[in-house]
Amino acid sequence: MSDPILGVKNLSVYYGESQAVKHVNLGFKDKSVTAVIGPSGCGKSTLLRALNRMNDFIPNVRIEGEVKYRNQNIYGKSMDPAEVRRRIGMVFQKPNPFPKTIYKNIIWGPKINGYKFDPDELVEKSLKGAALWKEVKDRLHDSALALSGGQQQRLCIARAIAMSPEVILMDEPCSALDPKSTLSIEELIGEMRKNYCIVIVTHNMQQAGRVSDDTAFFYNGDLIEFGATKKIFTNPDNSQTEDYITGRFG
Repeated sequence: MSDPILGVKNLSVYYGESQAVKHVNLGFKDKSVTAVIGPSGCGKSTLLRALNRMNDFIPNVRIEGEVKYRNQNIYGKSMDPAEVRRRIGMVFQKPNPFPKTIYKNIIWGPKINGYKFDPDELVEKSLKGAALWKEVKDRLHDSALALSGGQQQRLCIARAIAMSPEVILMDEPCSALDPKSTLSIEELIGEMRKNYCIVIVTHNMQQAGRVSDDTAFFYNGDLIEFGATKKIFTNPDNSQTEDYITGRFG
């Protein structure tokens, strides 16, 4: 197998003296979906934020080990955090569109980063990439805040796509959405795996089983087991994994 596009080597993350992620080694393949599962407080979101330096914004966070994107340590002194976040985009738990028009939501990021682009073309391409174009093409200059929750989340995905990332991190992207909107996001993830490396944190076991190629199970900051989703869900090697998957955990 080729080298992972993104990976962590002996990664530990501390909040002050508290260790949230413990000596994790893990690789994420290009053009595939990896689900990160585990109980609340086990380090899933902390791991995700470490993958594109979002933890830089949290006081008293300390990182040990390496996070490598295309074999470069993203915490190296020569790495520009803004460039890291452009290459490794992120979609958050709650939809967070800017209080601007749909159109400006898409072009704002590329514009402030000085990219040369055809704005109309970028908006159409990004919205099509997030399966939203047909629904909003006649109201691009309306407020993004007028969209439904599911549409807002797809707009946030389109906004990430507009920055031309290779990796997209998703932190519980459906937890604030209704079942119909959740299904549309899951279908979108299925399409996006053709072009991106996607890492999704989810509490929803059924969702992890539906959307991911590989699954990583975390407990108490430790990576307990990692493997093909089908194997993790039907024949895990670790009894803790089996207990969590089957609902006997705790």
